Amino acid sequence: MRLWMCAVGFILLGAMCAEAGPTAPAKEFLTPLEIEKIQDAQEISTRVKLYLEFAALRLKTAAERLSGKESTPGDPLEFFSVEDMMDGYFRILRAVMMNLDDASQHPKTDPDKFQEALKSLKLATEAAVRPLAGLKKLAEEKLREEVWNLVNKSIDVTEAAHEGAVAALKK
Repeated sequence: MRLWMCAVGFILLGAMCAEAGPTAPAKEFLTPLEIEKIQDAQEISTRVKLYLEFAALRLKTAAERLSGKESTPGDPLEFFSVEDMMDGYFRILRAVMMNLDDASQHPKTDPDKFQEALKSLKLATEAAVRPLAGLKKLAEEKLREEVWNLVNKSIDVTEAAHEGAVAALKK
């Protein structure tokens, strides 16, 4: 598992540095129900799968909203803007990478569950490529510069997470 740290350490640092710049207090990027589910999921593979589900939902919902589809009452992301969702996606991927880094250093981490988490990350990042490209194109068409910037930042962290997962799985 220490190999995960070697494979991802620099990638994680680079992804975190990509976020540098003036920042305001960040809005919570998870819903209260999502936070509860994450807190209940102590096993790394379950926790990562939940985070990745939440990330995929943000990509899907952001694309719908950017295309003009309104949220429905009761939608868990009803009060999140497209920008909030893209920032949330980015922050979720960073959280996954940090959780994996923490798990790799914990002696009680089940190696099989850790490998399962890495495989989930690999698959999810591969699945995110197309929706991210679509969001980037929509942001360009709608002249939504902030969304475009957030999508590019999300593409960078997705690529970094994918590279780290692939490298760690080869070990």
